[in-house]
Amino acid sequence: MEKPYREITFTNKALITLIVPLVIEQFLNVAVGLADSLMVASVGEAAVSAVSLVDSINMLLVFALNALATGGAVICGQFLGRRELHRARDAAQQLLVFVTLLAVGITALLYLCKYLVLHVLFGQIEEDVMAYANTYFLIVEASIPFMALYSAGAAIFRVMGNSSVSMKISLIMNAINVGGNALLIFGAGMGVEGVAIPTLAARMVAAGAVLVLLRNPELDIHLTKGKKYRYNPRTVGRILRIGVPSSIESSLFQLGKILLLSLVSTFGTASIAANAIANSVAVIHNLIGNSVGIAMITVVSQCVGAHDFHHARMYAGKLMKWTYIASTVWILFLFALQPFIVGMYNVSEEAARLAMIILWLHGCCWIVLWPVSFTLPQALKGAGDTSFVMIAAVASMWIFRIFLGYLFAKYMGFGVIGTWLAMFADWVFRGALFIWRWKSGKWESKFVR
Repeated sequence: MEKPYREITFTNKALITLIVPLVIEQFLNVAVGLADSLMVASVGEAAVSAVSLVDSINMLLVFALNALATGGAVICGQFLGRRELHRARDAAQQLLVFVTLLAVGITALLYLCKYLVLHVLFGQIEEDVMAYANTYFLIVEASIPFMALYSAGAAIFRVMGNSSVSMKISLIMNAINVGGNALLIFGAGMGVEGVAIPTLAARMVAAGAVLVLLRNPELDIHLTKGKKYRYNPRTVGRILRIGVPSSIESSLFQLGKILLLSLVSTFGTASIAANAIANSVAVIHNLIGNSVGIAMITVVSQCVGAHDFHHARMYAGKLMKWTYIASTVWILFLFALQPFIVGMYNVSEEAARLAMIILWLHGCCWIVLWPVSFTLPQALKGAGDTSFVMIAAVASMWIFRIFLGYLFAKYMGFGVIGTWLAMFADWVFRGALFIWRWKSGKWESKFVR
């Protein structure tokens, strides 16, 4: 066995300190998303429809850019693990500049293609919805570069093991968002402008804050004051090798969800409502698993960077055990609240019945299957094995979730529940692939050179 450059150690206290802020940040995002949707609803049904349509595109972009930023930050984490701090700092600078410029280019393209997006992609929609969508689009798209910059900066802090920074900035960003929405919608009587302007302002503040904080010279990875940016094609190539597969995986995953949503829409109002409720609560089921997955990237990237594969395996195993134990307790707690949560939506008896069935199935399958399907692959990503994760996840998504989704739901008559059964089949297949890959040890050769 190859001797590591140095041993990487994370105490239980250090791991908990890393994970807890991530859980809080994830919870804040879910809570604020719910508050935003309720305030938008007060503007009217046309406003809700417009914001939903434009955000369906924006979420695709945000997830893709977040995945690229997180994947690129793995480079920083691996250099940090072997204490090549000058290379880690250069990688951080290259990542920040590249992701921001890419987002600026995408934003410019969106503005140029605004008519195509609103009138062709969305098809024939009512005039008031189109007017709201146009206004919301013009304001919110300007926030994409700021969101990309914040995502890259937050990912860099996380690979240093400092997740409290992104949590605090997220808290400020969400406060601006919710407070701004309340002030402009209820106080100033604005429509979708009252939703869009706070989003832009919050993301601008977040981007500025993360840049200021990264200039702290006491950080292992920081931006050196006065140092001019120089394009490093080799480092950018490394970032793309790790980050692009993650970005493609995330984009195709979101696209697949949109396709299934269009299928569910053919089953009637009760099915659409049940699916929407189940998706909202399923995000809460995922809170702990997602948070540990982000922490997994930090831990494994540093271990692999130092060639300390023994500790990479040990910490990954420990974090997986924690995920199973904590998430089981969390989901059982949510089961107890489930009738109350579903009842809050004030939907028909049929929609509530379907939502309850789906959530019971989701929770039970989650406890067994979700961590190996979604938390474990974050360890592979931390090792730099993103291409395998992308191929496995995309193949499983389209073969099982999409194909079986149509088969079960449409042709076998299971309706909306069939789409969720297909998703569970997807979890089984991808989980088996990721367990095999991790046990094979092939990820050990994917470190950054």
